Amino acid sequence: MLSMGVGVLAGSVDIGLGEVYRAVAGQFGLGSGVDANTAYIVVDLRLPRVVEGAVVGAGLALCGAVLQSLTGNVLADPYILGLASGASVGATAVLTLGITVVGLTGGPAVAIAAFVGALLALFAVFAIATTRTGALLPGRLILAGVAVAQAGAALTAIMILRADVGAADRVMRWTLGSLAGARWSTMPLLLAMVLIAAVVIVVSSRTLDAFAFGERSAMSLGVNVTATRWLLYTIVSVCTAVMVAHSGIIGFVGLVVPHAARMIVGPLHARLLPVVLLVGALLLVWADVLARTVVAHQEIPVGLVTAVIGVPVFVWLLRRRGGSA
Repeated sequence: MLSMGVGVLAGSVDIGLGEVYRAVAGQFGLGSGVDANTAYIVVDLRLPRVVEGAVVGAGLALCGAVLQSLTGNVLADPYILGLASGASVGATAVLTLGITVVGLTGGPAVAIAAFVGALLALFAVFAIATTRTGALLPGRLILAGVAVAQAGAALTAIMILRADVGAADRVMRWTLGSLAGARWSTMPLLLAMVLIAAVVIVVSSRTLDAFAFGERSAMSLGVNVTATRWLLYTIVSVCTAVMVAHSGIIGFVGLVVPHAARMIVGPLHARLLPVVLLVGALLLVWADVLARTVVAHQEIPVGLVTAVIGVPVFVWLLRRRGGSA
């Protein structure tokens, strides 16, 4: 709550804690409230932005933790299945070609196109990776994700090369992630998706623990490996697609946070997952505060901030993995 309070106070317009309280109380008919401009900044711009940051951060971290456990790959993150590339194709098509989506333009059209693009990428990855017996093997899944990501990157590059400078700039800003478009109207879908994913995954904690000992060990413990993989891969992929559609591509949260949480509470998922949710939410809220305040009168993409934090950790993981190989 303290972090979210700081997130509401931070911004180019100075607003005190008392004004924030009166603006929120005014929405519920308590007190005299504040002027309309301050109320709009607090209630309609900053509060949904902070809430979305917490929800997206928690969701990305959760999806990263699950994918690292299912694939046995410490470098897995929510975008390993090519979803980011698929979302980029959809968003870039709207931003560079001016395509309308069910009559919508601008931000809503970009979000819908990004979501559809991510889902199409997911279907392509599943179609490529599924074996004749219907199994989803981690190695095939990662390779299929790489292939789909490369195809998506090529399509995105072609559209950018044919676009004007303004459209290319909008694409670049979208791909670096931002919470500036957060609004209350889209929050129920985001909250519902992350909540459903969290409940399903937390209930599957013991199953995820079994995967830590390998596929055969999980089967010997009574785990239906194929069904579990299909369920959890689908849940985390759809959850990631919803978050990418809302906030663009925010990297490293899903990679770094699960490792940091394991250092705090160990590998058992019953303890790990709640910490992952909390740390992911805190990281993105504070990253967004930095994005809005580190450069005077200018907001930098939140994806740049998470990358500055995540790259050193990523390098450390690579070196650690290389040392143990």
